[in-house]
Formats: sequence, C-alpha cells, structure tokens
Amino acid sequence: MTKIALVTGASRGAGRGIARGLGELGYTVYVTGRTIQPGNATGWDGSVLPGTVAETAAEVTKAGGKGIAVVCDHADDAQVAALFDQIMREQGRLDILVNNATYIHHQLIEKKPFWEKEVEAVGILDVGLRSAYVASWHAAKIMTKQGSGIIAFGSSFGGSCYMHGPAYGAQKAGLDKFAHDMEHDLRGTGVVTVSIWMGPLITERSAIARETNPEQYDAFIKTAENPEFTAHIIDAIDKSPQREELSGNTLIAAEIAQTLGITDRGADRPSYREMLGSPHPKNPAVVY
Repeated sequence: MTKIALVTGASRGAGRGIARGLGELGYTVYVTGRTIQPGNATGWDGSVLPGTVAETAAEVTKAGGKGIAVVCDHADDAQVAALFDQIMREQGRLDILVNNATYIHHQLIEKKPFWEKEVEAVGILDVGLRSAYVASWHAAKIMTKQGSGIIAFGSSFGGSCYMHGPAYGAQKAGLDKFAHDMEHDLRGTGVVTVSIWMGPLITERSAIARETNPEQYDAFIKTAENPEFTAHIIDAIDKSPQREELSGNTLIAAEIAQTLGITDRGADRPSYREMLGSPHPKNPAVVY
C-alpha cells in the first residue's frame, strides 16, 4: 500500500527537500504553498527565490513517488480544512503530516533586538505555530480513526537557546511542546508525534544567508544537512519498533538518525548539487 504524506510549506526550502525525500521512498506526497509562480518570496538580500508548489510536486514524482500540488495559505483555516477534505476524498487516509509551513520575515537573521525589527516578525506565531496546531488537529481526526500515523514538527535548537530573536524561539519551543502534549492525548491510538531539531539545512535561503552573514553562517553551511535527510528520519521513526517510545519527544536529527541507521547522502542529494550549481541572481560567483 502506497503511503500518503502531507508536507506543508513545500514550495522551497526545508519543505521542498522533505517532500522530495519522501518521494524517494515512494510516498504519494501532497505539497502545499502559496507560490504558483516565482516572485512572491525573496532572499535575505532581496533577490527573488525560485520554487513553486507545482515544481516541488514534479520533483517528488521524478524522485520515485507521486507529487500532488495544492495551493494553500496556512493562515486561512478554511483553506486548510479544504486541503484535508481533498486528501480524504482522493486517498481515504493520511500516514504522515510534516508541519513545515513557516512565515519567514525578511529581518529574521538581522542582528538587531526584537523592538528594532518590524512588529510583523511575530507572524511566525501565526504561520508556523498556530498553523501547525490547526493542521495537526485535522490530521489527528483522520489518523486516530485509522489507528496509525505520525505527526512531525520541523523544529530547531532555537527552541532552547537564543536564535534569531524571541518570536523565532517561541515558535520552535511551542512546536516542541505541541509534540510533547499531543502525545499525551494520542497515547494508545497508534498515532505518534515528534519534534525534529534539524541541523543547519542546505536551502535557498541558507545559502544566501551565508553570503549575507558569512561570519555567522559559513561554518554552519560546511556541516549542513540536506532536507531530504529529515524525510528519511521521519519515515524511519514511523517504522521503528520503538515508535511509541519516541513519541512526544524532541529529537536531534543527527542523533536519532544514527540510532535508526539513517545517513545523509551528502553531495549525492539534489539539494546539495543545486546549491553548488546555481548562480546567485545578483552575483554569478555566489551560489544559492
């Protein structure tokens, strides 16, 4: 039986790579985002970022799965409800939810105190935290009825240390707490939930961040993970005999991968090759 996954916020970045990684494993993957054509998202330097939901879906299919693109604004509860209705109408089940959709403010990585940034930076608590709760609410209704499934949250070390300011930290800490408390309610249903602390990831934005703030990001990028790696970790957790024991925990990606025998293929991954091979739009000598 082909497994069904939903990856939110998958036009680009971590979501794009996670969706592609699930495609490598043969999943049918619903990918959501707002981008129909490039232009509505920019990097830290103002350059237009590539990526659309349709392109990600095509990459999932090319990787060996089946990608299905759904344009969805996760700030709109009605659109989210329609998304889950569509999945159930077309597939009748949902095996994996990856909560990845996150509002990224253009000042996120600026070295300024929070009051010197625009107040709109708090939007990460709407699309990023609240949106993850809403999607999980819908997924739990489906998964508990079928007696199986995994709800995963894409988090980071920012949940326990200062990273990018208080709004970012609160969102990550909130995701970790979601996983912990949702496990309490889901216990005994066959549905598990985990929060994954991903390491620095190779994405379009992180590569630009390396050029914008090299002293802060250059060393990170050298040891960065491919986002496809996260997808394989989530799949392995769901298949693990210890899945119930892992449920509710905040897990460091590299550590749980080692425990489960999962490795990142490094330069063999599509995301890594793209990072090395795509010229930056403002500087041909820079990759992103």
